[in-house]
Amino acid sequence: MDGEYITVSEITDYIVRLIGSDSNLKHVFIKGELSNVKLYRSGHLYFTLKDENSQIKGVMFGARHRLKFKPEDGMKVLIEGKIEVYKNYGTYQLYVSEISKDGIGDLHRKYEKLKEKLNKEGLFDPAHKKKIPNFPKRIGVVTAANGAAIRDIIITIKRRWPLCEVILFPSLVQGENAAQNIVYQIKRSENFDLDTLIVGRGGGSIEDLWSFNEEIVARAIYECRTPVISAVGHEIDFTIADFVADLRAATPTAAAEIAVPPYAEIRNGVDQLESRANLTINKKLDENKAKLEAIVSKRLFKNPREIYAPKEMMLDNIVNRLEHSSDSLIMKNNAKLDLIKNSKVFKNPQEIFAKQKESYLLQFSKLEILNPLNTLKRGYTLAKSDGKVISSSKQLKSGDVLEVEFMDGNVNTKVI
Repeated sequence: MDGEYITVSEITDYIVRLIGSDSNLKHVFIKGELSNVKLYRSGHLYFTLKDENSQIKGVMFGARHRLKFKPEDGMKVLIEGKIEVYKNYGTYQLYVSEISKDGIGDLHRKYEKLKEKLNKEGLFDPAHKKKIPNFPKRIGVVTAANGAAIRDIIITIKRRWPLCEVILFPSLVQGENAAQNIVYQIKRSENFDLDTLIVGRGGGSIEDLWSFNEEIVARAIYECRTPVISAVGHEIDFTIADFVADLRAATPTAAAEIAVPPYAEIRNGVDQLESRANLTINKKLDENKAKLEAIVSKRLFKNPREIYAPKEMMLDNIVNRLEHSSDSLIMKNNAKLDLIKNSKVFKNPQEIFAKQKESYLLQFSKLEILNPLNTLKRGYTLAKSDGKVISSSKQLKSGDVLEVEFMDGNVNTKVI
């Protein structure tokens, strides 16, 4: 083969024969951590098996009917199978015959520990969730500048709600410094008066998404004053960021759809409201027009004098009656006045006063005769016992105390 050029197929066939001839690769036992697990409806299982330093693609045909557990990202497993070359891509991969659990993977254990910690602190509490605005004017996006996520978000928002401004806060979304970069951009976004902030990326393996399982990212989302929608592009699994965010979306496109209302539907709703309002107004106008025409057609409206003419007649009658009654009253009062002027009292009041005085003096003299004080003046006395007048000796007995009243005073005496 020295100096001779061969085709890709030829070198691939050589590698296939080389690996196929190695008995050590025909039956291998490997342990590692699952990643990028995909179980299709066909029943075939595809995944990546990895450790701290290396990874290898794996496949298990008909796995759905052979597995006794559900494979998940982060799960540590024990695998029995063989290594072969997949000629179409020129890559070697692991063909699995048996697979079993080997405890929980390190990443999965770390994830569960942080999830439990933050949940106890109340970071997942629905009471802390902020409401996503219905009609945002400005939306921020923390994601990779050149990724599919930002493109999908912008296209969706501009299609659904073109009135909204989209501001990108470019960030690393995977790798060693991704978590710190995401936190920085979240904090920076709070200086832009945003209505909503979308934090996320497109899909990937658990390792690719791990930045969104970091505690510093979770706390930055929780402390953000702007309502946050997480969009970490993984339909099935939740990241820690999903639990902390005010709202979780399965994909960046779904986040954009949640963040803004559909302009076409809103416009259609407004048009319907306008149409209903016009119908209501026109109906009311027609009703009022009919009422007005009915009023105008009435006889009283055509000759309004007929409305108050009878009242004028009533008023004239009342005025006439008042005039006649007032004249009659004046005449009666004048007659009474003349009668008084012609009376004796009015002509000779001194004579009447003298006669009245004489009558009063006569009555007074009759009353004086009956006055008991006048009797006392003539030498008589008045005896009383216990306030009662004594008129007979039979009313008294020995020992009674009498009060004797004279003209000029009283004395007390006792019956012997």
